[in-house]
Amino acid sequence: MLPLATYLKLTRLSALYDILTVAPFATPWTFTLLTTQLSHLNGWLGAPALPAFAPIHTLLATLLGTLVLLWSLCRLTGPSLKLGRYDATGRLLFSLWLAWAMLQEDLPVLWVFLLPELLWGLAQWLPVTQSIGSSTARAAFTSAAPMRSSRGG
Repeated sequence: MLPLATYLKLTRLSALYDILTVAPFATPWTFTLLTTQLSHLNGWLGAPALPAFAPIHTLLATLLGTLVLLWSLCRLTGPSLKLGRYDATGRLLFSLWLAWAMLQEDLPVLWVFLLPELLWGLAQWLPVTQSIGSSTARAAFTSAAPMRSSRGG
């Protein structure tokens, strides 16, 4: 079991990984450079070059890149167990879609994305424990003073 503080660091690290990995997907210009490199890598791995991207494909990829960057910034600046679990679920689903694409086409280059997604997803599903004696956050409207009974006690 991971201590919560370690889990939050893991969530931040996964967000930082996403920022570094997904940043090239965020603009049409960087995406074009990235797909050229990924196509060469796919060929080097013995598969055909990637197909050319039409503007609609580039648009969808850059929308994805932008959303993942925003999601990553949320996890980087405000990590929580809840966000980590959502991220783990998303990663495992994304891994499923990557595997599906690999079954449809000869795309060994997708291993570059599939393996880290699986590892981050599984890591963020590890059990988490809070240290003994840790306090839970109080709602903003609660008082730190003890409650008094209506009988003056």
